[in-house]
Amino acid sequence: MRSSVSLVVAFAASCAFAFPAPLQPRTDSHEHSDNTTAWDEGATHEFVIHDSCNSSETLQLRKGLADAVTLADHAKAHILRFGNSSEHYRKYFRNAPSGEAIGYYEKVINGDKGDALFRCDDPDGNCEQPEWGGHWRGSNATNETVICPVSYSTRRPLEQLCALGYTVAGNEANTYFGSDLLHRLYHMPAFGENYVEHFAEDYAEALELARTSESYTTRDSDVLQYFALDAYAYDIVVPGTGCSGSESSPGNAPETPTLTMTDAPASTSDAPSSSQFSLNLTLPAPALKALLSLPLSHLLSPLIRETRLERRLLLPTTSARGIYRPRVDLPGEEEAPTTCFVLTLTR
Repeated sequence: MRSSVSLVVAFAASCAFAFPAPLQPRTDSHEHSDNTTAWDEGATHEFVIHDSCNSSETLQLRKGLADAVTLADHAKAHILRFGNSSEHYRKYFRNAPSGEAIGYYEKVINGDKGDALFRCDDPDGNCEQPEWGGHWRGSNATNETVICPVSYSTRRPLEQLCALGYTVAGNEANTYFGSDLLHRLYHMPAFGENYVEHFAEDYAEALELARTSESYTTRDSDVLQYFALDAYAYDIVVPGTGCSGSESSPGNAPETPTLTMTDAPASTSDAPSSSQFSLNLTLPAPALKALLSLPLSHLLSPLIRETRLERRLLLPTTSARGIYRPRVDLPGEEEAPTTCFVLTLTR
């Protein structure tokens, strides 16, 4: 009897040692203190509007910027859903990888907005030019864009997309405040990174760029606008129909620059006769800059009555629009479209 009791006691004692000790809270040497800040402290999540904008302008700008984000958000969602296989994607980007376009839409949606300022005064005096809706201040203030008064009276809200006879092909990309501001955002380094450029200037050139230089489409400001508008119209506004319009819509007729030399008809009056001579010079930007830097103005001023400077897209293959140069076929390389200027002198 005594031995069995001893055995029970010994067993109980051994079991007591077998149970683990109660769990204690672990002391974390990296435990956060009250002074620790969030990793994105100082981030700016809302667009910054200068105090030169009055309450009405600020309200319209906020709405326009919200529309820009809406367009970018749906454009990104459309690409994420369909990749580069959808009809709309292939129309504007062809076979270009989709990551770059997704990234530039995402920067508008969720990129930090502290290095972009919208203002309503006119420190550079450019709003005095007729029909100017705004301008990026460039070297005067790289992170600033001015929105001119004409924008507040002419730009439409996104709710009117596809209304009032609008088509993507037949109207300007800046018809809507949201798409116009999308373009203005890409001018600023915080969003366009000095990488998104104007290789195309309108709808016809955007499609031409896709046909000839698709690798540049995903960083072309106009292409990013037109795709966002077209996809939103087709998917959201008028599902399955949209309002793309036709490539031959008014405003997209081909333009062909010319070299013209014209003599005016002989005068029938006693006044001295005058002749007109127009010379169109197609020059790449660096050559034009060099030409205009020459001290020729005092020599030409008695002879030249009018000068006109026009920007043109120089595409790598023959097309129905613009000024072109022959393609140089380099294995594995695609020629970049370049900007060219037409200088017209008339006497």
